[in-house]
Amino acid sequence: MTQNSSLACYACDPALSRGRRYPEPAAPTRTEYQRDRHRIVHSSAFRRLVYKTQVFLNHEGDLFRTRLTHSLEVAQLGRSIARSLRINEDLVEAISLAHDLGHTPFGHAGQDALNGCMHAHGGFEHNLQSLRVVDHLEERYPDYDGINLTFETREGVLKHCSQANAQRLELNEPGGVGGRFLRKEQPSLEAQLCNLADEIAYNAHDIDDGVRSGLITLAQLADVPLFDHYRCVAQAEHPHLVGAAMERRLLYEAIRRMLSAQVYDVIEATSAALASAAPRSVADVRLAATLVCFSAPMRAQSSELKRFLFKNLYRHPQVVETTGRAQRVVTELFAAYVAEPREMKPRFTRQALEGEPSARARAVADFIAGMTDRFAGREHERLTGLRLLG
Repeated sequence: MTQNSSLACYACDPALSRGRRYPEPAAPTRTEYQRDRHRIVHSSAFRRLVYKTQVFLNHEGDLFRTRLTHSLEVAQLGRSIARSLRINEDLVEAISLAHDLGHTPFGHAGQDALNGCMHAHGGFEHNLQSLRVVDHLEERYPDYDGINLTFETREGVLKHCSQANAQRLELNEPGGVGGRFLRKEQPSLEAQLCNLADEIAYNAHDIDDGVRSGLITLAQLADVPLFDHYRCVAQAEHPHLVGAAMERRLLYEAIRRMLSAQVYDVIEATSAALASAAPRSVADVRLAATLVCFSAPMRAQSSELKRFLFKNLYRHPQVVETTGRAQRVVTELFAAYVAEPREMKPRFTRQALEGEPSARARAVADFIAGMTDRFAGREHERLTGLRLLG
């Protein structure tokens, strides 16, 4: 299937994709990136995101964001911006939906704990694990591991990569997704957009969840210019939004306006960067500086909001205490499975028993990284007799 001709010359065209690791015939009714999106949505790893944490652990409430709702919000923001920039919406959506597939249970706390456990075995990084999920860990097809996504989607999933890991990727796949980190090149505009949409979504919904949880307040947010400006505008236009009964409506309206302002800022700033760099192809994009961006004032305000959230939400004593217990769950699970691999699912047991120590550790890390919050908690209780969460 051919792509809509309204795409800009610097957008990724599925008809010109660098292909899949295992060649397949084209689908008759879908482009290559639409096909990627559908494979991601039908993957087991995508379904598990519904029970994986953003900031608050899964047992702490049903209305807080999870990795699944976050991924959907990133995709929505990304598609809105992509349409205005005339880049490939389907590719943006596919990358957005897949970018967190490798996240551990318990959010960044789980990742930090698992990275510590894997220190002597190459470490653990969730972007690299997301690539590992779509390339190796999903088992859905008869002739290959993974879900065989296009180069462009896989490239976007691999947001960060150390030099050492990039060299290993390039050794196993010459000219593949690790190469740009060695050549110091940029990814596609679609991948760049997903990175920024991820940040925009994170900041907005962490405000929402933080206020909903009671850990931060609207009064505290008065110190954050990016948010408070739109709160003041919303209250001026809707003077009845006062008092505790109207606080939630005021919060939502301020967040909505803040999100809109950031989206329009990205469109304007990126359009200016594209006009200045004048790329004529995806290859030109790769050789340029980062082109999808905030304006300088919006970048400064967004960074200030992130600092506020780090200090007042992510480092709130209640969050730190809970995530400390979550890290203990991950660390003790890792030790238990390394000591007795037969406690894992049979597939991971086989991999652990057949390999040398680093291969055993990687099999354990793969098993733990694929867990939901609730399954990790239950497994820890089964193996240790301790109930640390829920």
